[in-house]
Amino acid sequence: MPTSRPTPHRRSASTGAVIAVALAAGLLAPAQSASAEGTGVRIHDIQGTTRISPLAGHQVKDVPGIVTAVKAFGPARGFWFQDPNPDDNPATSEGIFVFTGSTTPAVAAGDSVLVSGTVGEYYPGGQDAGLQSVTQLTKAAWTVQSSGNALPAAVKLRPSAVPARYAPDVHGSIEKLPLKPDRYALDYFESLEGMRVSVDNAPVVGPTNPHNELWVTADPRHDRTARGGTLYGSYRDPNSARVKVASLIPFKQRPFPVANVGDELTGTTAGPLDYDNFGGYTLQATELGTLADHKLARESTRKQKNDELAVATYNLENLSPKAPQAKFDRLAGALVHNLAAPDIVALEEVQDDDGATDDGVVDAGQTLKKLTDAIAAAGGPAYQWRQINPVNDQDGGQPGGNIRTAFLFNPARVSFTDTPGGDSTTPVRVLREGGKAKLSASPGRVQPADAAWKTSRKPLAGQFTFRGKDVFVVANHFNSKGGDQGLDSRIQPPARTSEVQRNQQARIVNTFVKQLLAVDKNANVIVAGDLNDYQFSSALKTLTSGGVLTDQVGRLPKKERYGYVYQGNSQVLDHILTSRHISRPDYDIVHINAEFADQASDHDPQVLRWKP
Repeated sequence: MPTSRPTPHRRSASTGAVIAVALAAGLLAPAQSASAEGTGVRIHDIQGTTRISPLAGHQVKDVPGIVTAVKAFGPARGFWFQDPNPDDNPATSEGIFVFTGSTTPAVAAGDSVLVSGTVGEYYPGGQDAGLQSVTQLTKAAWTVQSSGNALPAAVKLRPSAVPARYAPDVHGSIEKLPLKPDRYALDYFESLEGMRVSVDNAPVVGPTNPHNELWVTADPRHDRTARGGTLYGSYRDPNSARVKVASLIPFKQRPFPVANVGDELTGTTAGPLDYDNFGGYTLQATELGTLADHKLARESTRKQKNDELAVATYNLENLSPKAPQAKFDRLAGALVHNLAAPDIVALEEVQDDDGATDDGVVDAGQTLKKLTDAIAAAGGPAYQWRQINPVNDQDGGQPGGNIRTAFLFNPARVSFTDTPGGDSTTPVRVLREGGKAKLSASPGRVQPADAAWKTSRKPLAGQFTFRGKDVFVVANHFNSKGGDQGLDSRIQPPARTSEVQRNQQARIVNTFVKQLLAVDKNANVIVAGDLNDYQFSSALKTLTSGGVLTDQVGRLPKKERYGYVYQGNSQVLDHILTSRHISRPDYDIVHINAEFADQASDHDPQVLRWKP
């Protein structure tokens, strides 16, 4: 396997085999111990050749190694130590974490130690979350033999070392399968669990988050976006070389770099390889590269022409009057300047007037007034809004927030057809009037009582007129991916249980569009919003089935198909789709948020321009 693993220390007999024989013979049981002087237990014997330690639940005694890093903060403190004399099996890790709870361990990097303790498997997020486990020692005691020793050399994460295939496709758990680090990326990283690893001149593919973490890639040339990220283009290729970077260096000594996508950590970033439930394999840096700021700029789209209708969608990320005025000002400035004041905007995550306070308030008039006032103050149009209050606590999202979709529109450019009858529970119907389609209520909700919308936002349909032409817009916010297993789950392929509901939601919206087109095959229909799924997902295939809608994402150059960045993957969640009669539209995802550490929202907005 092409790694930079230290030169192995070969033995005449396999200590792993000795342990296996002892276990089989019943000579090593829970609450007993395996001594380094007796059976010669070393870290690679504890780690074994699968994700689960062959010694899980057993006590071990005087396991030797060099302390490589100390975690001296948070509730899960401890230290990593590593055997400087590895075996010749690339599947067995030579490092391990010693968990000391809320107590900072009295050791330092470079200490040579003998550690005794109980071998355990820790599942971040709990075993039911589906993630992989971390092999560790608990209830530990240790003696320091000497200090100031050289640390074991870090394994360099290189493109040639990280396999392109991500994980075995077994439709079940992979945790008891023999590790194949030369074949699968997850096996490769698992074979390095707890060991010192490093990346050199690493491109940043996920911006610094509020927890002082960022994502880099060890394969700079693989599936790069036009702006320096890593494109998530299919389930088959989740970009194996992504690694999260956190820091063990005290903040006062070395502040964590504030990085955007496209920046670079120059030089070497090194530390033990950890695993957690907020991003998977994590390089816990004891050495941080220097940030090279590549000056990523926020985009601005062009102004629509007089005879072009501009329709945008923007997820405002839990906007309520309790948000700082600075957030309203930034969202407003983006709508006016970066999006060039679209004629119609489908908004998502508009909260009620008291935000996350769960007291029965459902109206969002104050939220929308504060936003439109900020838009006017930024030099934008005097937008009006239309929306329907949800039933209290029935639409999911942040508890008490009552998020919903809403429309903004510029009355100087476009008219809204107000048709009474729309409320939180009455479904909008498609009517025929003079051979043309018409909504029974505008605004109106699409099948709000259907079980597909349980604890999820209901689509909002509105009828607009632009230059004498009717345009039907459906604003959407499909259910989230909450509950899905992560890409790095021990279940492979990971379960995407939330897809079931999104497929049901997509079918309802697809049927509604078909109803409009059945009345008028030339109806101008735009479906927009945060669909919480990828352009290659089953939900989008359901939504576009029958050729009634075209997902405009697919018309962009491949390197531009993203508007959200999650764990180092630049991906698509928001969409604008159009009916057949809308020909040759101009579509743009405007990158102003997702790639940046400083965000007004975690979503990029997008806009479509079209001449009716």
